[in-house]
Amino acid sequence: MSEILEQLHQGQLMMINSRKRNGLILIKPFHAEFAGPGSAIGGQFDRSSQEVIAVGDLSIGEPSSQEERQKAFLIRRQWIRLAQQITDNPDPSDRVRMILKQFENYFTLGTVKAVPDEAFALLVGVLPRTVTRIRAEVGN
Repeated sequence: MSEILEQLHQGQLMMINSRKRNGLILIKPFHAEFAGPGSAIGGQFDRSSQEVIAVGDLSIGEPSSQEERQKAFLIRRQWIRLAQQITDNPDPSDRVRMILKQFENYFTLGTVKAVPDEAFALLVGVLPRTVTRIRAEVGN
């Protein structure tokens, strides 16, 4: 993962493989972003990433054309909008339930369990202990 982080710091533009159920949680100074399948990562947008967490069997490549780059940026924007819709909910517990449900709908339960509470907390703007509590309630 340190190699990916170094590439992000250098501003290299990459994309998450759209043919696999995989993604990358990008931990930034005050929040986290999820880049799912087909999403662009890197460029000027992710230089401030402090850590990256693979979700699923991570597969990254480089966009091969301008059209592919544009599509990857649009897909990344969709993932950001999904997170924004979740964080618009004023109740922290509901935000955790919603992000867990989104991940469970897309990834295996084992994959979701492997994501640290701190990463989910940064994705939806809650304390890690809120994620821990909700996971215990729902058995995740």
